[in-house]
Amino acid sequence: MNGACLTVVGRRGARFAVDVSPETLRRTTLGALEPGARVNLERALRVGDRLGGHFVQGHVDGVGRLRTIRPDADWHLYEFEAPAGLAPYLVEKGSIAVEGVSLTVFACNRSRFTVALIPHTLKVTTLGERQPGDSVNLEADVLMKHVASLLRHRAS
Repeated sequence: MNGACLTVVGRRGARFAVDVSPETLRRTTLGALEPGARVNLERALRVGDRLGGHFVQGHVDGVGRLRTIRPDADWHLYEFEAPAGLAPYLVEKGSIAVEGVSLTVFACNRSRFTVALIPHTLKVTTLGERQPGDSVNLEADVLMKHVASLLRHRAS
């Protein structure tokens, strides 16, 4: 939900319940949600399913902030500021999940990055409702995180 991996513990019709740990509330934007707020939902990928994007685990790496929105023909360019710890994982044409939505980094400079959102993404996700200054959950590409970890250990 909004990029955070949660387990459904109860269900009644279209409603469901999840348990959210204090750690998840500290590391994500979930604690700021108001009752009735729209959220992004994505089911877990089953083994053998077709993979159409990058691996998104639902392990939020940090909370970023939407800085600007610029229309560009049918697209909208969203610039975000990521926490400093995510900067090493921001690579032009690399992947990032914003609120659980798998996106390609259009441009990046230190801890700022830009993504180009198509009309479909703006319509079917909550990203179209975001305004500059809003906080968002960010998850860096897991493969980048593993490569960085291997290189750190190799250097020590």
